[in-house]
Amino acid sequence: MATMSLAAASPLTSTPRGLAVSTARTSFLGLRALGASAARFPGLAAAPRPSARGEAAVVRMAKREQELEEIRAMETEKLEEEVVDLKGELFLLRLKRSARQEFKSSEFGRMRKRIARLLTVRREREIEQGINKRLSRKLDRKWKLGIVVRPPPSMREKEEE
Repeated sequence: MATMSLAAASPLTSTPRGLAVSTARTSFLGLRALGASAARFPGLAAAPRPSARGEAAVVRMAKREQELEEIRAMETEKLEEEVVDLKGELFLLRLKRSARQEFKSSEFGRMRKRIARLLTVRREREIEQGINKRLSRKLDRKWKLGIVVRPPPSMREKEEE
């Protein structure tokens, strides 16, 4: 009889045929895994998920689609100028962070994503022209060497004032 109680208490050993799963094991697996939550709380399984989160995702997706349409409508030269401007802004933001000045930390992600979208559209256009990856990298190096260093738009606005 002593061995039967030890076997039932230990989750690592197999339980004898007549015994049910121990309470320690049910708490380890969780009530949902055993289906006990639906039987114990019938309203819990049928409760609808909050729709506010889903609606917010739809709005974000619509904004992203609008932004992509705007980017795709740009000319390639304008697109490359905006990449240079955004990289300059990103550099200034890093300087602000290192100098411990006030800045919005969310701007890092926003700018990086915008740069990535611009570069993605640029690459899509290269693919349409039949430029392979190797040639694209070579052209990208030439483009980077040809960039004329200028202050980003936020610095230009301060200089004009």
